Amino acid sequence: MSQNQPTMPVRGQEQPIRYGDVFAVSGSLAGEAIFPRDAAMMQSAENRVLGQTLQGGAASGMESAATWNEQRGLVAHEQFSDTPGRQEVSVTQTDIPGCPGQRVVTEFVAGQAVGQYFFNTAAGGGADEGGGVAVEMWIDKVSIEEALEAAATTAGDKPVDASDAAAIQAAEATATGVNAVTPGGVAAAAQAAAAANALKDRDEEKIKLGEVVADASVWMAIDKEATREDAERVVAAEMRNNPELRAHPGGVGASMVAAARPNQER
Repeated sequence: MSQNQPTMPVRGQEQPIRYGDVFAVSGSLAGEAIFPRDAAMMQSAENRVLGQTLQGGAASGMESAATWNEQRGLVAHEQFSDTPGRQEVSVTQTDIPGCPGQRVVTEFVAGQAVGQYFFNTAAGGGADEGGGVAVEMWIDKVSIEEALEAAATTAGDKPVDASDAAAIQAAEATATGVNAVTPGGVAAAAQAAAAANALKDRDEEKIKLGEVVADASVWMAIDKEATREDAERVVAAEMRNNPELRAHPGGVGASMVAAARPNQER
C-alpha cells in the first residue's frame, strides 16, 4: 500500500482532496477535506512525541494534500476538518518486548490509524535521528501471515536459524490452531532452511528469512488477525531458541508485536 502520496481525485468539478483519497480510513472522516490546520496538528504531534517531523510520515502526506487544496482555493488556511478537530490527531510509540531499542510508531487521525513505522534505535536509526523504516501503513487489522511477510522487509537478509524457525512455527500454530507442523507450510520451510543453514559456514550461502516469509500468505491455508497473546507466544518461542535468549530486532517476534498492538487498539 502506498502512503503519503495524495491521489488527486478525478471529478467533473474540482473538489478538495479528502482523507479517503489519501488514507484507508472509513466513516465520516473519509469524506472530509484535509485542511492546513490538520497537517499542522499532526506535525505538532510528531514533534512532541518524536522530537521531529517524520520524513514520509502522515504529517508530510497531509501537508501535501492541504497545500494542493489551499492553492486552489478549496479550503481556508486557518480552518481544520470537523472530525479531526473534535477527536484530534495523535502519535504513539511502543517498545517491542525482548528487542532493546526497537519500537513501533503509530499515527492516528480521529482514532483511525493512518501510518505505522518501525524504528531501530539500537542501530542508531531511531526516530530522533530520522532513521525510521516504514513497514507498511497497517490500516485494517493485521493478520499473522501479514506480520510474517512484514518480517521480510525488516529482517529479510537475516540467515534463518532455529529461533526463526521456532517463531514461525508458533505463528503458524496460532493461525491454524494445530500445533503440529503443516507439511508444505511456512513453518516446514523455515525448519528446512534452518537445518540447511546449520551446515553452511558462510552467511552469503545461507537461506535468508525474506526467502521464507515473503510469501507467507501463499504457504498458509488458514489465517487470523494477530493478537497480543499470539505475539507473546511467538516472541517466547523465538527467545527460547536463541542462545542469547532474545528476539531478533525486526524479526518474526518483533513483527508480531508490531501487528498486535494496533489490532488491540482498533
